[in-house]
Amino acid sequence: MSNSRIAFLKGHGTENDFVIVPDPDNAIDLPASAVARLCDRRAGIGGDGLLHVVRSAAHPEARAMAGEAEWFMDYRNADGSIAEMCGNGVRVFARYLERAGLVGAGDLAVATRGGVKKVHLAKAESVSGSAAGDITVSMGRARFSQEGVTVTVDGRSWPARNVNMGNPHAVAFVEDLDHAGDLFREPPYSPASVYPDGVNVEFVVDRGERHVAMRVHERGSGETRSCGTGACAVAVAAARRDGVDPSVTGAPVAYIVDLPGGRLVITEHPDGEIEMTGPAVIVAEGHIEPALLAQ
Repeated sequence: MSNSRIAFLKGHGTENDFVIVPDPDNAIDLPASAVARLCDRRAGIGGDGLLHVVRSAAHPEARAMAGEAEWFMDYRNADGSIAEMCGNGVRVFARYLERAGLVGAGDLAVATRGGVKKVHLAKAESVSGSAAGDITVSMGRARFSQEGVTVTVDGRSWPARNVNMGNPHAVAFVEDLDHAGDLFREPPYSPASVYPDGVNVEFVVDRGERHVAMRVHERGSGETRSCGTGACAVAVAAARRDGVDPSVTGAPVAYIVDLPGGRLVITEHPDGEIEMTGPAVIVAEGHIEPALLAQ
């Protein structure tokens, strides 16, 4: 590890917050222990996860995607474990690229372990340019499995729909979001064999027509203020519960999804493609002391 300090930024998308480490040449060693220290809210910078910004051509997991996407989002959970995708993270990742002058408003492709994601950065909403526009991410298609689980919290149990958005989700519709409990730990579910690598668990209530609210326990991070892939999983699960399938009707369907950290709009198109639209903000930047990574 070099003695020179390493640059970082801090950003959030609907209060799902991330440490951002720019590293175009993939020269910084980020073992799980170092990521966990950086994401620690008391002894580190603090975040629900870490966005390692690398050129696709410089990362062994992304080289095959370099022809489609110049930049690779090497995403890590707060405990240092590797994750396939993070919807809010993609928006914050794109906002960083824009802030750094690496991309402008318009269309962008971002490589992730869940595949290449198409992103659209809206132009600034204010005349002065001080207010950044929303960012829309094409999140791919949802994959449903008939192999669901039962989620149990404090003696209450609910069936949960198995939805994969590049990462696994168990979506449970409940009467009250407080029934989810504290969400410090992964809610128990059975059979556990359905999700051998863990799962993101969403608890959902209705707020109105095509309008829901949710809380989520993200594997490796605990409860977070927002989860983009989780919001997508919730929207498509709600649509199927409501008897709506764009592939059948031929018309897109949009759901408003309220999370503790803000609001996302999820649109599913007849071809199955799902788009997520919401804000992304960079709030700080600075340098990491090498000792924090070398402990």
